[in-house]
Amino acid sequence: MVKFSNRRYPVGIQTFSEVVREKYIYVDKTDLVWQLAHYAKYIFLSRPRRFGKSLLTSTLESYFLGERELFEGLKIMQLEKEWERYPVLRLDLSSAKHLTPAQIRKELELILAPYEKIYGRNTEEETPGMRLGGLIDRAYEQTGKQVAVIIDEYDAPLLDVLHEDERLKEVREVMQEFYQRLKKQEAKIKFCFITGITKFSQLSIFSTINNLKNVTLLPRFSAICGITEQEVKNDLSEDIKAMSEVYGCSPEEMFQKIKLRYDGYHFASVSDDIYNPYSLLNALGDQQLENYWFASGTPTFLIHQLQHFKTDIMSLDRLVVPSSAFDQPTENMQDALPLLYQSGYLTIKDYDRDLQAYTLSLPNQEVRIGYARGLLPIYTGLNDADVQMGFAAKFWKALKQGDADLAMREMQGYMAGIPYVEGFKQKLAEASTAEGFYEYTLYLIFSMLNVYVRTQVKCAGGRVDMVVWVSDTVYVFELKVNGTAQEALEQIDDRGYAIPYQTEGRKVVKIGVKFNSETRVPENWVIAGI
Repeated sequence: MVKFSNRRYPVGIQTFSEVVREKYIYVDKTDLVWQLAHYAKYIFLSRPRRFGKSLLTSTLESYFLGERELFEGLKIMQLEKEWERYPVLRLDLSSAKHLTPAQIRKELELILAPYEKIYGRNTEEETPGMRLGGLIDRAYEQTGKQVAVIIDEYDAPLLDVLHEDERLKEVREVMQEFYQRLKKQEAKIKFCFITGITKFSQLSIFSTINNLKNVTLLPRFSAICGITEQEVKNDLSEDIKAMSEVYGCSPEEMFQKIKLRYDGYHFASVSDDIYNPYSLLNALGDQQLENYWFASGTPTFLIHQLQHFKTDIMSLDRLVVPSSAFDQPTENMQDALPLLYQSGYLTIKDYDRDLQAYTLSLPNQEVRIGYARGLLPIYTGLNDADVQMGFAAKFWKALKQGDADLAMREMQGYMAGIPYVEGFKQKLAEASTAEGFYEYTLYLIFSMLNVYVRTQVKCAGGRVDMVVWVSDTVYVFELKVNGTAQEALEQIDDRGYAIPYQTEGRKVVKIGVKFNSETRVPENWVIAGI
């Protein structure tokens, strides 16, 4: 009989005191919290949504309030001896999304109002910034202690106006006026922590805070949000064991399934493997492997940015770039890469110290599948559910069985049965080459099935259209619209496209495919092994 876990998982619980008092599972990060609190006076940290930033800000709040009883038995007790109490202003700006500048001002005033009930209000303070400055003054005067200011989702008011220059300017002016008080009140501030998803430049938002320390890419704080692999093994092993009984597999096999699905994040050049905490805890609580993180927020905003920058989505699986390419102010973006990294759709996979270059890629199975499902209708006009149920699974099964001819017949039958796809000719025209449209389509279909696929792969003889890896076989595809399948196969041979994969210990299969641009169907193909 399957045993279900009775442990409580803090999904959606963002208050540290509630997690402790209600005995929810808590992965102890308090040693890092203490280090953060003593690292610098003004600190900025960026992390993707639902990675525990709000729980971190709540933990900092409890620490600066001196709530020692909440921390009994946790790592911080070996570090903190004084437990001095400070006044704390913890401001959550998540409610200031999708508002006009006037509405943002009003929302900021509402956020400050509960603290004004404690420390009072001067009616001459007309703007949100004036009221914040006044609160810091009065809290300092009334307690004799410097103030801790903790701001969560600082960028919420700005995200939806990124590429609307006039609106961005207006919203930025509101936020500048608000944040500038943090510098003016420096002598009365003990600690200031600002967190969000994206990174706006100090020049444009925090224009007067010239000593704001950005710890986003520092190895020492890489694991402060999220759950490390070691923490999974130490704190969640019994939960994985319970889940393995539901899935009818060993705990070790269950761990590997979870790792494949939710692991893979790295937030520094040297970083532990980080699991997405929202998805991991949901999965353990439900005892189901689902795409929780992607389902919790639609990628509409991200897709808009990809379209705005005309992003080549097939280039995102393995990018080698300097930190300046992705750790840069969001409003200065020249492409979508900074937003893709900051929002969690790309992560660090490797770092070359000599070149000072980072390798970025999609983090894990959950992101790859959700990303492909979100983009497939936009980039190809095809419906993701229809593709998945009507074709992709059969195509993939045939490839796994080593029957490439059956796989291509499944593709031909599926695409021949599709009614005219709205916008197809436009999508085809937008692709850099006629073959490029089909590369997009196949790339997204394979990604939706979590198959490792790369397109336009460089080799000594040029670039091969597509390489697909399955458990024991590597498939090398060359696609033609203006040309024949035989010519495509000959190109693979003449340019040595398959040679790099002959040493991998897998079977190598070459496939030349001819597509008909009018019917959108693969007309014929030629298959050859090595």
